[in-house]
Amino acid sequence: MKLRAFHKLSYGLYIVASEHDGKKAGYIANTVFQVTSKPPLLAISCHKDNLSTAVIRQAGKFSVSVLKKEVNTKIIGEFGFMSGDEIDKFDQKKITTAATGVPIVLDEAVAWFDCAVREQIDLGSHWLIIGEVLDSDLLSEEDALTYAWYREKYKMFSPKNSPTYLEKEKLDEEKQEDAPVEEEKAAAETAEGPEPHVCLICGYVYDPEKGDPSMGIEPGTPFEDLPEDYKCPICNASKDYFKKI
Repeated sequence: MKLRAFHKLSYGLYIVASEHDGKKAGYIANTVFQVTSKPPLLAISCHKDNLSTAVIRQAGKFSVSVLKKEVNTKIIGEFGFMSGDEIDKFDQKKITTAATGVPIVLDEAVAWFDCAVREQIDLGSHWLIIGEVLDSDLLSEEDALTYAWYREKYKMFSPKNSPTYLEKEKLDEEKQEDAPVEEEKAAAETAEGPEPHVCLICGYVYDPEKGDPSMGIEPGTPFEDLPEDYKCPICNASKDYFKKI
């Protein structure tokens, strides 16, 4: 089975948000899709371990903000790779409310939907939650962000709780099996000495010569020698989301 075949499926990128008993929660989703037009129903797939999932199920309502193509990746880092227990994701964000009263994030969005939960289906690791659209708005005529375009531009991978998550190691093995031997040899010959790595989420560059004083990493530390729990100091993404420059 070719794992990269799954990358041919089309998705968008969205912020899904909700609120229950004063607790706001939100996350980056790439599985939001319309299932009917009369009534207008949207479906979202939420991992059971996500804080946002519990809030959505308790509240019985959620919003969807459609992100624009030229998105500021900082918002993806905050909503996609940081926990609501660690930071207030909604701090200094442009928020509105509509029929359900849940927060709707306007930052970096081209449209939004306000939904009331109508059905929940247990899929094992995830909940498939279907909501009826009670209100919506078009904020901009700009192109919406697609997961395929974002993945290609930033060479990023889905978070582990995403429904589209594929193990990076297996994908790398698959690519190596398909790559010509000459390309692998050339790549090995050019990989000399510690090299900078860039965070694919927010663009932060880890320079081995400088280290990362903010995280207690001394100058001269190669990226490969960083602790396994090292996080990007800007967006909190793990080492898996760094790529060699």
